Amino acid sequence: MKHTICFGEVLVDLLSNKLSQNNNEHEAFTKFAGGAPANVSVAIAKLGGNAYFAGMLSTDSFGDFLHNALKEQGVKTDFMRFTNKAKTALAFVSLDNDGDRTFEFYRDNTADLHFNNDDFSSEWFEQCDIFHICSNTLTDENIRNTTAYGVKFAKQNNSIVSFDINLRLNLWPSDANPREHILPLLKDSSIIKASKEELEYLAGEQSSDEFIAQTLNNGCELFVVTDASNPMYWFTKHGKQMLIPKKVTMVDATAAGDAFVGGLLYQLGLHALTPTSFSTLCENTAKLTTIFEFASLCGAHAASYKGAFNSLPNQKSLHDFRSKL
Repeated sequence: MKHTICFGEVLVDLLSNKLSQNNNEHEAFTKFAGGAPANVSVAIAKLGGNAYFAGMLSTDSFGDFLHNALKEQGVKTDFMRFTNKAKTALAFVSLDNDGDRTFEFYRDNTADLHFNNDDFSSEWFEQCDIFHICSNTLTDENIRNTTAYGVKFAKQNNSIVSFDINLRLNLWPSDANPREHILPLLKDSSIIKASKEELEYLAGEQSSDEFIAQTLNNGCELFVVTDASNPMYWFTKHGKQMLIPKKVTMVDATAAGDAFVGGLLYQLGLHALTPTSFSTLCENTAKLTTIFEFASLCGAHAASYKGAFNSLPNQKSLHDFRSKL
């Protein structure tokens, strides 16, 4: 069975118990495993897919916690690397009254940034149909170069590259220009997912439609644009389609986007894709609509529960969730 590799950071989300920054209650933080690509790997595994996580973990207590958390969710950790020279990254997550998040990252020279080109292995890609990344591994020169190397390695082995933009500006140095580091990787990505705001940022002076058309012309097969609970769109070389997500009561948006991506990649992984067969699939509007309905439901499920891994659905919880809508 082919597998999906999710590459990048796994970190500790410390989730605040305060629903608003304006109240005076005592603030406490609960430890959850998180990190966008790690969340995606868990989403795939919990749904029954074959997911590997690739990244660098610290040998500190938080690193042990994260390693065990991934294994407990069914993610294969054979492609993990470990270091005793750096600590685990932390993210303090606060929620407003609508469940939307603000992040405060502690990620200076942390373990996830120490993954190098030599840590990849050609054996990983022998049965890999999808290699998934996000922009959080572009914030630092070493891990940025390593990400680009991994993408090229994947493409050389006929894996499909999936790129969730997932832009967190407060992870970047104050003098950095994230756009100039993100854009070069788009031409190597067959699947690109961006929020409406991320799309507008990347498009710059171009219109969003012009930017998407250019990106598709440069090699992307599937460009997905989400906008929280508002209609989402996907674009292929054959046209544009829309889907209206299910309305749910927002509890915690922390992993909603990752659940959506995980649901999408899980569904695509069922097809044991090659670049050629994926291109053919992108011509099938009916099949893609079914796939995106599933992915959207996964995102809605995650938004309805607190935490990251805990909020990601399995097949039973997704079925039960759907039946209540």
